[in-house]
Amino acid sequence: MEAEPLLSVVVPVRNEAPNIAPLVAEIRAALAGIPHEIIYVDDGSTDATPAELAAAGVRSLRHRRSYGQSAAIITGVKAARGRWIATLDGDGQNDPADIPRLLAAAQAEAAAHGEAVMIAGHRIRRQDSLTKRLTSRIANRIRAWLLRDATPDSGCGLKVFPRALFLELPHFDHMHRYLPALVLRQGGRVISLPVAHRPRLRGRSNYGTLDRLAVAFLDLIGVAWLQRRWQRPEIE
Repeated sequence: MEAEPLLSVVVPVRNEAPNIAPLVAEIRAALAGIPHEIIYVDDGSTDATPAELAAAGVRSLRHRRSYGQSAAIITGVKAARGRWIATLDGDGQNDPADIPRLLAAAQAEAAAHGEAVMIAGHRIRRQDSLTKRLTSRIANRIRAWLLRDATPDSGCGLKVFPRALFLELPHFDHMHRYLPALVLRQGGRVISLPVAHRPRLRGRSNYGTLDRLAVAFLDLIGVAWLQRRWQRPEIE
């Protein structure tokens, strides 16, 4: 019987066929010394993504149609066998070489203070368009002011956390943008560490700036409501 991995790497993708093989190779190289599994969740791709996933030989699940990035992450985490989860975007802009460092930080924090911890990547030199950087900066400031999640880059796809912690969080569309706030609401801790960010070399983004802005306000109000409508009981 195959031993359970320590770490499950969950990668949500939609129409990322040219990025599958290069990113899988990078993940395997970065985690060569760590028992791990790679789980891709194909969120209703209409290109050659399914064929590329089959050729890459990784675990993959497929949504019948596109349900969004959060749904893909939820599907992947539920299917994971690892005690720890690492998420990263499937476009190749996150560097898998950062995962071991984030995992080590998460394990050290868990050993010292308990496993309710998330290590969030902070893209300190973003390789995106000026428009995307500016809108992200404004959104981060508004989010930090309203949610007080003490996270400079909540939108970074590279995060490490215990699977059990994620399964306790409320699940809803676009929740991936608010994971630090949801972890804090659950009584956990969030630590941000600098990570690399790379330009997109293949394919194109499936998420437009206006698409994000259209739903961001309602999401933000909803998460603020969740924070204020829950008090964690102190158990004696």
